[in-house]
Amino acid sequence: AGLPYDLDDAELEEIFEKFGPVVTARVAMDKETNKSKGFGFVEMKNEADAKEAIELLNDISLGKKPLVVKPAESKPVAPRIVRPRR
Repeated sequence: AGLPYDLDDAELEEIFEKFGPVVTARVAMDKETNKSKGFGFVEMKNEADAKEAIELLNDISLGKKPLVVKPAESKPVAPRIVRPRR
């Protein structure tokens, strides 16, 4: 979180690849406006490299706000309601 709104996927990847190989880097975009939401997701090939990136990039400033860099959290899954067929 805390990404500048004009940062794109390639620039996000460039920031993280200084710590090791990046598998994917994606800036979250609003579906309606197609503008950045100010956060993104980065998947790195090596867990040790990812931990180093988290440690060293967290709380630095790329713009107006400091970055918040942390491991992704699983999104809670809502229970499904199964209705019998008629």
